[in-house]
Amino acid sequence: MADKPNLGRRLFAGFAFAAGMAAYHGHRLFGAPAQAKGRSGMSAWDIEFTSIDGEKMPLAGFRGKALLVVNTASFCGFTGQYRDLEKVWDDYKDRGLVVIGVPSNDFGGQEPGSVAQIKAFCESYDVSFPLSEKSETRGARRHAFYAWVAAELGEGAVPRWNFFKYLVGRDGALAGHWPSSANPTGREIRAAIEKALAARV
Repeated sequence: MADKPNLGRRLFAGFAFAAGMAAYHGHRLFGAPAQAKGRSGMSAWDIEFTSIDGEKMPLAGFRGKALLVVNTASFCGFTGQYRDLEKVWDDYKDRGLVVIGVPSNDFGGQEPGSVAQIKAFCESYDVSFPLSEKSETRGARRHAFYAWVAAELGEGAVPRWNFFKYLVGRDGALAGHWPSSANPTGREIRAAIEKALAARV
């Protein structure tokens, strides 16, 4: 019959080893770290956009909030999602969600306009959430946010068309991503936003 004190010591040692290995790899057994660092060794708070008005827009300025980052285009079959994104922004901004639109001409040449033209177009949809300057999402010149997405999730997760959606949690880690066809007001994205907003930092 096994010696009970020795068994208890072995179980404790096993648990301690598991906890140590988890800590070594930068994770916690219970809960998420305040600033999660993924495979890239970065969080969203290390990344900076430039606003559509030419101002610096460091994501660290939104630290502690959740972000929904979407590459947008004015002349796309999914452009009507501007209304849905504005709805999500209206519903959740007071609870800590920031929607960020990233105009891009990467797909089908569907965002060819100037800053003034893009802003005027977005005003026609009553867009009030922050917009970045026109940015590339793919290739060697892609914006640092999309390079980070690729480093965290692999190249298969980078946008393949306009209106790809990326949710960043309050800890600065990616918390979800969806393709163009996923409606921002749909049940899956709303559930993920609710979960991200409920998380403690």
